Amino acid sequence: MKIVLSKDFEVKVHFVLEDEKLTMLSDAKRDYAKNTLEFKGEKKSVYADLGPGSDNIVVVGLGKYEDLNHDVFRLAANIAAKTLETNKVKEASVIINKYDGYCTRKMTKSYIEGFLQNDYIFDEYLSKKTVKNVETISIIPIEGKDESAELALEETLGIMEGVNLTRKLVNTPSMDMYPEVLAKIAVDELSGLGVEVEVFDKDKIKELGMEAFLAVAEGSEKEPKFIVMKYLPKGEDKPAITLVGKGLTYDSGGYAIKPADGMYTMKADMAGSASVVGAIYALAKNKTENNVIGIIAACENMISGGAYKNGDIIGSMKGTTIDVVNTDAEGRLTLADAIYYAATKVNSSCIIDIATLTGACVVGLGEYTVGAVTNNKDLYKEVKKASKRSGEHLWLFPSFDEMRDLLKADFADLKNSTGRWGGAITAGLFLEHFAEEKPWVHLDIAGPAYSDKGWGYLPKGATGIPVKTLYDFVARKDMPIDEKYHKN
Repeated sequence: MKIVLSKDFEVKVHFVLEDEKLTMLSDAKRDYAKNTLEFKGEKKSVYADLGPGSDNIVVVGLGKYEDLNHDVFRLAANIAAKTLETNKVKEASVIINKYDGYCTRKMTKSYIEGFLQNDYIFDEYLSKKTVKNVETISIIPIEGKDESAELALEETLGIMEGVNLTRKLVNTPSMDMYPEVLAKIAVDELSGLGVEVEVFDKDKIKELGMEAFLAVAEGSEKEPKFIVMKYLPKGEDKPAITLVGKGLTYDSGGYAIKPADGMYTMKADMAGSASVVGAIYALAKNKTENNVIGIIAACENMISGGAYKNGDIIGSMKGTTIDVVNTDAEGRLTLADAIYYAATKVNSSCIIDIATLTGACVVGLGEYTVGAVTNNKDLYKEVKKASKRSGEHLWLFPSFDEMRDLLKADFADLKNSTGRWGGAITAGLFLEHFAEEKPWVHLDIAGPAYSDKGWGYLPKGATGIPVKTLYDFVARKDMPIDEKYHKN
């Protein structure tokens, strides 16, 4: 789908509030829509008059004014795109109205995103490729807001390219997406955008003392890769927001082997790393102004004669020893070394790690919500604001010393699993140990990163969550990355 500005096509798309006068319709059609079809502009409702002899118009309801938000705009545009697609409309003009309290540029971005969300497909492995009907959408800006619309279009295209890159990485089967491939794609996609990408091989990983990461990787014939991506528009001497993504390109569970149903979607266990690649792509593509570093410890968790075992005691880059209670609690082991590297080897103002970490998070919060653990509530509040603006749901778990005590082991410094109760919290607190008191937020995306059915305007398979949140958080011009967050 191509998005253009100010081009007049025969088919028109309008968005209306509930009980708003349908002035875009003729008297007869207005009466038919309101009285016969009972179209009143409720949220997600549609009136369509398309085809020969029609008015060639689509009207999508936004619902009540008091319930408006940018996700309502995204969803309405996505519904319009699906309606055009179903009716095999190739091109349409979209009329945008001004609403008090809503920034024109941000509202335009939301509408554009809603249309682009419907355009994503993953058909690389289908013998018959998918052909989309809608070829061109023209956004008709609010009068006098042409420049705002141009800026909104350019930024949204960059963001959605990053989101779709993440989706492609996650949706690709593990037979074709393993550490070496992930590292190569990071180099290929980011280097041309001014991002410095460095890939460490197994020898370098050993040299750094990343014993926890290497223990997880040992069971696979695929060599682990440690990937560092630096986008530093403010210069190397300024601190950076550091994003750390879980990079398990496949997780069998190791000797704590998963059941077959549990392994089927484990190609998605690298969604955290994919979201870091996608976010940095979008940030660099849009030439945002803040420093950001991405870090990925990429490997597979497999079974072999050399694989680590339940009951092993392993080391870590920090020097902390870890009792391996469960080899299927592997992501936190790879992240332990990656987060410690972020805290000690690069100039991080703060650290955000992103991981499909625990089933417990899905049990607690469901499929649609990202769970968070933090050592710094001020930092979390900023991430929360970014998630709200982005339409990605986020919820903070409580954390306290009694939960940290559960991580203490009898024969090692820590254990990597504490059992069923509060598992999403204790997994996050395990990672906290390696953040070295840097302001840090952990995002558990096990629920929303991958969907068997899709929801709202998001597709089946990889959703791209939380790329938009990460982008919004880093891209803000007022982000105080040169200042320390208040410790709390």
